[in-house]
Amino acid sequence: MSTAPPASAPDTVLVVDFGAQYAQLIARRVREARVFSEIVPSDMPVAEMLAKNPAAIILSGGPSSVYAENAPSIDRALFEAGVPVFGMCYGFQLMARVLGGTVDNSGAREYGRTDLAVSKAASTLFEGTPSEQVVWMSHGDACSAAPEGFEVTASTDVVPVAAFENDERKLFGVQYHPEVMHSTHGQQVLEHFLYRGAGITPNWTMTNVVDEQLALIREQVGTKRAICGLSGGVDSAVAAALVQKAIGAQLTCVYVDHGLMRKGETEQVEKDFVAATGIQLKVVDASERFLSALAGVSDPEQKRKIIGREFIRVFEQAQAEIVAEAGADGEDVAFLVQGTLYPDVVESGGGTGTANIKSHHNVGGLPDDIEFELIEPLRKLFKDEVRMVGQELGLPDEIIQRQPFPGPGLGIRIVGEVTRDRLDLLREADAIARAELTAAGLDREIWQCPVVLLADVHSVGVQGDGRTYGHPIVLRPVSSEDAMTADWSRLPYDVLGRISTRITNEVSDVNRVVLDITSKPPGTIEWE
Repeated sequence: MSTAPPASAPDTVLVVDFGAQYAQLIARRVREARVFSEIVPSDMPVAEMLAKNPAAIILSGGPSSVYAENAPSIDRALFEAGVPVFGMCYGFQLMARVLGGTVDNSGAREYGRTDLAVSKAASTLFEGTPSEQVVWMSHGDACSAAPEGFEVTASTDVVPVAAFENDERKLFGVQYHPEVMHSTHGQQVLEHFLYRGAGITPNWTMTNVVDEQLALIREQVGTKRAICGLSGGVDSAVAAALVQKAIGAQLTCVYVDHGLMRKGETEQVEKDFVAATGIQLKVVDASERFLSALAGVSDPEQKRKIIGREFIRVFEQAQAEIVAEAGADGEDVAFLVQGTLYPDVVESGGGTGTANIKSHHNVGGLPDDIEFELIEPLRKLFKDEVRMVGQELGLPDEIIQRQPFPGPGLGIRIVGEVTRDRLDLLREADAIARAELTAAGLDREIWQCPVVLLADVHSVGVQGDGRTYGHPIVLRPVSSEDAMTADWSRLPYDVLGRISTRITNEVSDVNRVVLDITSKPPGTIEWE
């Protein structure tokens, strides 16, 4: 499917990823400024970048030293193309070095919060911001001399060139990370580059996204028919509602009960989603098929790929049934709608030249012989943007504010082999955790709370004055905006205590509840 930027192609900002921890955050911050952004790898030829007709280009930070052997670089032609460029941290140093400035390892290391002194208050980047402001630094090398034609506009106690600007050539750079919240005026500086330096009009909205996708979907589908893999989660629900608005009765949603759902999930989807949208829904009970395919499998990547493969096989079966029900004159079901998001693509190694963190069942987990053409209208969006699209489409909060739930379901929340007994155990523990969080009014306070069964681990316990040898349950409450980064949620101790007491009392074969307090990175939100 085409994923062209919405509305006006010239209003696209490319974020060149040099392996930065914050590349996705930069893209998000640009979008928060109502400008469309797209991440591209640093090894993309400059000619290809310019062929995308960007309104501006941002060079991200990165872990390398600009003068190290095999360090990522950029063709000087980028700075001579007339496109506004903003370098951040490594991107700033790279711009300085390529254009003739001096970057060296002078011992001027700065990490974390740093005081920045702005020397030209009326500059393009800093107008309207304080002359002294806190920024977030993360560098060992430093720029000691700006390229010819650049004006130094900020410094720190140890770095003489912490920002420079060349208004005539529309080239700008800062040594720090304006995209992180610890840089107190970072978003304002970024917006100054976008609006003042690059002259971009902030007009990218969810209305643009919806209108663009409706047109693309209608053009792609024509008179044919589509099916949507509906999981009950936010992503597939919004994707289904968007495609239904585009092609109406040409869409049939297929809800596959793979036996890996949470307690009451199937009944809720059948009732709530159909009531909210009036969509055609076909429910397929494929639990035996999935559990048979997963028998004996413990490796998480293999589990994801099996689940992705079986999803497609079930959809193909549903396709044949829908065509048969339509009769000889019915149009073929040629398209499969998926709620794929940008984080799914990034974590599966797509789009940025990054490593494959894990194969999402709907990206890296699809079989090679898939017969459907994919429709993925949310592929370029972050989770919070998807919720905004849902609001634009008029979906109720009960659907768009649901906590995320992975397509592979509880299959990737069981560390070890997936069996019916283990699923039943985890379902009960998950239902207790969800009920207590809801009762405490915490559903909107956290992003989600995966409940994980360590099926291949046993721990000694004492229950009923006797020794037990049961499984541990892990609670993984996290807070996030978009799933690209996350922190563990500081839940009240009394809520955690009630969850632990209920699970160990009410769920057989569980004698221990533990709390995962790992952020992302280094850990992912799901365990598998």
